Amino acid sequence: MPTSELEKYFPVLVMAVIAAVMAASLTILSSVLGKRSKSPQKDTPYECGMAPTGDARDRFSIKFYLVAMIFILLDIEAVFLYPWAVVYRQLKWFAFFEMLLFIALVLVGYFYIWKKGALDWAIPERPRKAGPKTGTNLYREAA
Repeated sequence: MPTSELEKYFPVLVMAVIAAVMAASLTILSSVLGKRSKSPQKDTPYECGMAPTGDARDRFSIKFYLVAMIFILLDIEAVFLYPWAVVYRQLKWFAFFEMLLFIALVLVGYFYIWKKGALDWAIPERPRKAGPKTGTNLYREAA
């Protein structure tokens, strides 16, 4: 049985040192023994198997960002569910109703974005027109 703090955390320290030494040695070994060949084909950027075309500063549809934010929110919900599941038996009905309220709020948000059409990719985007004097893009209904 460990008697001091150092004895308690010594196995963790040994594991961290072994992991650092292993990572450093594998990196150095691969750079020393690895084959180096440069070619124009290897130096081109890779984009999902497609040849890169166009400018890197092209505008993306806002739907890409909306889906990314929704994904992050649902991940955060899952992160909150794990600690709740661990202490559920200790908190009994209080924890049940608190999580029921939390999931209800998340579902309200989900139905809101569903009704707003953030999840519907079949709807074509509205045409963009330059705003007055500023050159900003404004969304206007097509006439």
